[in-house]
Amino acid sequence: MRRRGAVQRKVPCLFVTEPFKVLATEAITGKALEADIYNAIPTEKVDGTCCYVTTYKGQPYLWARMDRKPNKQAEKRFKRFLYSLEDCKEFVWNVEEDFKPVPDTWIPAKDIEFCNGNPLPDENGHMPGWVPVEKNSKQYCWHSSVVNYEAEIALVLKHHADPGLLEISPVPLSEILEQTLELIGTNINANPYGLGSKKQPVHLLVPHGAFEIKNPPALKQTDIVSWFEGCSEGKVEGIVWHCRDGCLIKLHRHHLGLHWPLAETYLNSQPVVISFNRTKYDCDFEPKSLFHRFSNLDGQRFDRLKDIKFDA
Repeated sequence: MRRRGAVQRKVPCLFVTEPFKVLATEAITGKALEADIYNAIPTEKVDGTCCYVTTYKGQPYLWARMDRKPNKQAEKRFKRFLYSLEDCKEFVWNVEEDFKPVPDTWIPAKDIEFCNGNPLPDENGHMPGWVPVEKNSKQYCWHSSVVNYEAEIALVLKHHADPGLLEISPVPLSEILEQTLELIGTNINANPYGLGSKKQPVHLLVPHGAFEIKNPPALKQTDIVSWFEGCSEGKVEGIVWHCRDGCLIKLHRHHLGLHWPLAETYLNSQPVVISFNRTKYDCDFEPKSLFHRFSNLDGQRFDRLKDIKFDA
């Protein structure tokens, strides 16, 4: 699968934003210009929860995002500092005492800075990181539903070879090793894509950068607003630009005062085919698992992604 930049920390906005305000100004940030934003690849920002595939227990594993956050006392100090707007001073963290404990299996995200062997928090006071998703995990049950560690595969939504068609298929975890992905579905972020139901939930992984925008707007706010509001391809949560130097730049509808989620989205209105030949796998999938249910739909095509239904 084609690899693009991985999401290992908070992605900066295309436009300059003011402290404590959601709406962006019309000025493009210096960071975006330095990253050559005008020659970057625009992709759909998919609305889900961030995941990461890396090695654990000697094999590829899915990891869930877990930011290490400050405890209440440290958070109060940090907020007082932010509201004081003292740009000349730098907030000093006590890394060993200011943060809530995390599981022993927690690892910091790749791109964060270290000092004296300790990971440092970002500008929001968080330490981005990951925890492994164990089989049958209760806390991360929707994450675990899209991976099968016995077969070492994940359920992935991506483009089919035929233009204009999506595909759901099992992908070897080894093929997406060191990639970040978005978990979407019934029980994620209030299900903006209308997938599945409470009785038959549907969850899928989408590699970051998988859906390139074919007809992107010019990098002016008025053009971007018109694109979001005036064409089917603009019915997305936002845009993530993948720059040549590996830098990622994003723009969310909320930065422009536009509504999300929408009743109809570009992603959930596209046709999709299921490609899942279970004879390729030397294991029995549990009858209630997504792997078993999707394998029963092998070869079937649905007019819209949100139309996928399993037999009762």
